[in-house]
Amino acid sequence: MQSKLNSFIESLANILIGYITALMSQLAIFPLLDINIPLSDNLLIGLYFTLISLIRSYVIRRYFNKRGK
Repeated sequence: MQSKLNSFIESLANILIGYITALMSQLAIFPLLDINIPLSDNLLIGLYFTLISLIRSYVIRRYFNKRGK
């Protein structure tokens, strides 16, 4: 059983890693596709992707928690 603090730390790490992964992917892939945007826009796009991923992950987790009971 995981403590609430450990669950929070795991979630925070997951979000941070997801954000960094999205940002690094954009910085590598966008220029290959001739998409040139400022870093500030890349940061914002990464944030949007991270928020979408957070919501998706939460909904899936709640679904399986409810289903498992």
